[in-house]
Amino acid sequence: MKRRSVIQAGAAALGLGLEPWVFAQTSGPLKPGKPYAGTELSLLTVVAPQFKAHEAKLAEFEALTGIKVKYQYVPFASTREKLTAELVAQGAQYDLLSVMDVWGPSLYNLFDPINARLAEKKIDMADRYPYAHLRAARDGNGNGKNILGMPIRGHVQLMFYRKDVFAKLGLKPPATWDEMVETGKIIQAKTDLSGVAMYYGKTGAQNLMIWFNYLWGMGGDLLDAKGQPAFNSTQAVAATQAYVDVLLKHKVAPAASVSFNESDAANSMAQGKVAMYPVWWWRYAGLVDPKTSTLKPDQVGFAPLPSMAGKESTTYTNSWFYGINKNSKKKDAAMEFLAWISQPEIERSVLLDTSMNEVVAVQTRNLIDGDVNRRFGGMHLFGAQALKGAKGTPLFPQWAQVSDLLEATISELATGKTQVKPALDEAASRARKILRS
Repeated sequence: MKRRSVIQAGAAALGLGLEPWVFAQTSGPLKPGKPYAGTELSLLTVVAPQFKAHEAKLAEFEALTGIKVKYQYVPFASTREKLTAELVAQGAQYDLLSVMDVWGPSLYNLFDPINARLAEKKIDMADRYPYAHLRAARDGNGNGKNILGMPIRGHVQLMFYRKDVFAKLGLKPPATWDEMVETGKIIQAKTDLSGVAMYYGKTGAQNLMIWFNYLWGMGGDLLDAKGQPAFNSTQAVAATQAYVDVLLKHKVAPAASVSFNESDAANSMAQGKVAMYPVWWWRYAGLVDPKTSTLKPDQVGFAPLPSMAGKESTTYTNSWFYGINKNSKKKDAAMEFLAWISQPEIERSVLLDTSMNEVVAVQTRNLIDGDVNRRFGGMHLFGAQALKGAKGTPLFPQWAQVSDLLEATISELATGKTQVKPALDEAASRARKILRS
C-alpha cells in the first residue's frame, strides 16, 4: 500500500477524519485594545526545539498585544530543582513556569488556578486535549477541580527502527517485547549492528520510562488500590526481570546500555550502531537531522511500542504544562500569553515547518490533522491511538523521592550484581517510609 493509503486506512480504523482543520485567527483569544502593552513577562522553561520555535514567533505576539516575553531555558536535569527553589522562595522572578506532570503534586502551590480565566476566554480544555495530557494540568492526582495551566508539550513512545536493515533482512517491526529480543538476535547475527538501544543509567529517572510498559504489560503497577507500593508484586518482579534480561541474558542491547541515558541511546542509533530504539516520539527529529545523525529519513521507520504477548500495546505518557506563578504581579498579561501560545494553529504551524522535524503535538485536532499525518507518515495517528489508553504514573507529592529510589534500583539491577526480587522488596520497604512522610 502507498503511504497515503496506509494513513487513510489507519484513520478509518480509528474512526478519525484526515481533513486539515480550519483554525481561527491567532488574535482570537486576546483582549482587544492591547490593555497590557508595555508589560514584560519572564518564562522559565525546559530546553526543547519546540519552545525555540515558539520563541521565534514572539514578535507576532508582541505586535498583537504589546507584551514582551523573555524565555529562560533550563536543562532537563536541573528543571525540577529550579522550580523547587522558586516554590520555597515564593518569589516572582518568573511569571510563567513549565512543569512536568509527575512533579506537579509537589509543586502545585507554585501555580495560580486559571479556571475563571479559561471560562472568560471560552477555552474548552476537554475539547482541546486528550485526558492523558489534560490530567497533567489539574490538581488532585489529575482529577481535581483546579486547572493549573495549559498542556504545552507531551509525548507518547514509539519503536524507531532501521527501515533499510529490516527490509534487507525481511523483518517486521516487533509486536511484542519477546519479538524485539528475537529480532535483535537475528540482526546481530547478520549485521554488525546491536539489536536495540536501551538505557539503564541514572538521569532524571529515564531508565524507568520503558520499564513502566513492561510493568503495566505484565499486569503490575506502581501502587496498589490503597496507595502503597506494588512494584514488588509477582507480576512486577517478572516484568523487571524481562526488562533487564534484554541486556543481561539476551545481550541484544549494547553492553554500554548499563550506563546509557536516553541521549546516549539516541546517539547510538543516530550513529548507525543499533537497529531499534524504543523512546519518546520527539527523538525523531534528532534521528533524521544531518547535524546530529548519520541516518537519512528514509532509513528511520517507526511503529507502536511492543507489548506483552496477548496484551494491548501501552505507552507511558509524559506531559508538560505552562502555568502562571501565583506570586506574579502580571497574571492577566500572563494569561494573554497562555491563551495565544496554546492555540492549536501555533502547534500546527511548528509541525508543518519544513525547516525542522518537530513532531510534538498535544492537541487532538493536530494529532488527527491530515497535513500533519501526511508529512510524518501517520506518526500522529499512532499517537492518537496510543493516547486513548495511555497510562501515566500516579501523581502524588512524594513521586520525586520514589522515582529517585526506583531509578537507583533499576540501575543497580542492570549491572547484574543484584537479584530482582530482593532489590524490589527493599525498594518497596523504603518507598513505604517515604509515602508515610
